[in-house]
Amino acid sequence: MNDSHDPAHDGPHEGPIKTPKQLVAAVVASFIIPIVVIVLLANYVVFGDKPGAGSDGMSAESIASRLQPVGQVELRDASAPRLLRTGDVVYQAQCAACHNSGAAGAPKLDDPAAWAPRIQTGYEALLNSSLKGKGAMGAQGGGEYSDLEIGRAVVYMANKAGASFPEPQAPAAAASAPEAAASAPK
Repeated sequence: MNDSHDPAHDGPHEGPIKTPKQLVAAVVASFIIPIVVIVLLANYVVFGDKPGAGSDGMSAESIASRLQPVGQVELRDASAPRLLRTGDVVYQAQCAACHNSGAAGAPKLDDPAAWAPRIQTGYEALLNSSLKGKGAMGAQGGGEYSDLEIGRAVVYMANKAGASFPEPQAPAAAASAPEAAASAPK
């Protein structure tokens, strides 16, 4: 046998819990305290008023802006008189973006060399290409501008490059023009 004796271990072992009442309190506290901390953290995360990091996406103004209508409907009186726009006005609004810079192979305005082969095909062919689209140019017919207004823009561009196409007239004006010419004194 081992007769060595350690004087530090003399007597019973003693700890912080000395009574059964203290043992019960320690066991209950070891279960209750973590559960209370978890419940408090969960409530903080779920119910706290915290905006997203660097975002005000849930603010009243932001939500209202996302609920705005996507488009608008404009009602027009189909029988109301319509003012036809000139070729220059239609060109500036619809054609200038490509024909000023020559984008995607579009012939530049005032470039007779680029326009000459196109002018030789005639006004009807140029108008047809404009209305139905050709190459990278999308169809211009059926949009904001009437076919007559697109025709005026075609004549404007072709005449700037050396053609001498007459500007298309509105149907009522075109019908009255021959009558006026016939009734004019000779």
